[in-house]
Amino acid sequence: MRLLPCGDRALLAEVADAGERRRLDATLRRHPLRGSVEHGLAAALRELVLDPDEAPDESDELVIEVRYDGPDLQDVATAVGISPDEVVERHTTQVWTVEFAGFAPGFGYLTGSDGGLEVPRRHSPRTRIPAGSVGLAGPYSGIYPRPSPGGWQLIGRSDARLWDADRDPPALLTPGRRVRFVEVGR
Repeated sequence: MRLLPCGDRALLAEVADAGERRRLDATLRRHPLRGSVEHGLAAALRELVLDPDEAPDESDELVIEVRYDGPDLQDVATAVGISPDEVVERHTTQVWTVEFAGFAPGFGYLTGSDGGLEVPRRHSPRTRIPAGSVGLAGPYSGIYPRPSPGGWQLIGRSDARLWDADRDPPALLTPGRRVRFVEVGR
């Protein structure tokens, strides 16, 4: 693990891969580090031993309802070589894990347990993606938390509220969170 200072109040921990990131996250959730001073926190992180068997809490699975009627559903099916119904089946029958957050508050980059839906970003991004749009890009699935430009392949939409400043935590999709998508009225 490589630790980098980020301003005077934060550290960035670089890890080798998603598996190590998950173990670090699970370890820190079960054994929070005390202290908020950079040098003390850095020392504690350096001394932290990641248990190779430490795994995320699987009871923290979130169910998100999706209407699979996105404008790129057929294009995704064609790119993967399956039918649109099979895209929906692959998206709903695997467990997705939020690997990291970014792009916009509440946006989580999710990786699937079974894969099989890796598609490129659109050649030409859209200038406005509606909030709740469910998309695929590369190995990731994600849900747009608010209207914004974007280049992901849109396969559906959800009414899930991904960001709420009055909620604790404000983001529904936090790193390590497991997600299962469920189809509702297409």
